[in-house]
Amino acid sequence: MFRSLYTAASGMTAQQTNLDNIANNLSNANTAGFRKRRVQFQDLVYQNMVTPGAAATQQTVSAGLQIGLGTRAAATEILQSQGDFQQTGNSLDLAIQGLGYFQVLTPSGQIAYTRSGSFHLDSQGNIVTSDGDALQPAITIPADATNVTIGADGTVSVTQPNQTQSQQIGQIQLATFANPGGLNSIGANLLLPTSSSGDPIVGNPGGSEGLGTLLQGSLEQSNVNTVEEFIQMILAQRSYEANSQVAKAADQMFQEVNQLGK
Repeated sequence: MFRSLYTAASGMTAQQTNLDNIANNLSNANTAGFRKRRVQFQDLVYQNMVTPGAAATQQTVSAGLQIGLGTRAAATEILQSQGDFQQTGNSLDLAIQGLGYFQVLTPSGQIAYTRSGSFHLDSQGNIVTSDGDALQPAITIPADATNVTIGADGTVSVTQPNQTQSQQIGQIQLATFANPGGLNSIGANLLLPTSSSGDPIVGNPGGSEGLGTLLQGSLEQSNVNTVEEFIQMILAQRSYEANSQVAKAADQMFQEVNQLGK
């Protein structure tokens, strides 16, 4: 049985996974705070026809004869490059300049992490995400507040009627990880820590933990570069096509073998 058929099939399967990832990146090109992923490939086991280092003669050793059995998609890596900023004029829209994630409380009681700073107020005046997940630590804006100011260091201040001085009512904190690429994406712009990412390191924006600063009235856009993704899509298509040609060549060789007995 020709190994090349299965080897080519593994390459085609890997490129299908690669194209799935590219499609997801492109579909999220306008998702605030989205981080694109890149597929990492890994070669499969090798069949040793002659083991490398085996004795060829009493004085020499063989370089070996190994036949590879293809490839597979081993992992997806989250790329942490900064996305572009878009000014919105909304006082509750926040962008992180540098490292860090906002912390939000999910309905299950878990703390999740997001780069999307598109916040608004719920019926109680709490700052929440578009899905209603409360920002952590929780911050409540008074109903009569006439102005909300969020500093680069995360301090939240409001101005109320008949007051000339703004009053600080809360402090936004960010979290970072030793390996942000190891976070688990669960959808809705949310990520959860894993043993690969490590535990969260929490601090104030711009603090000693190396966390970024906040920019009020702006949103960080996706870091997906559509031109790069289209180039990667072309490469995936050509690689898939090349592997399919190998499968066709192996099939033709099978046909020749089958004709020998006729």
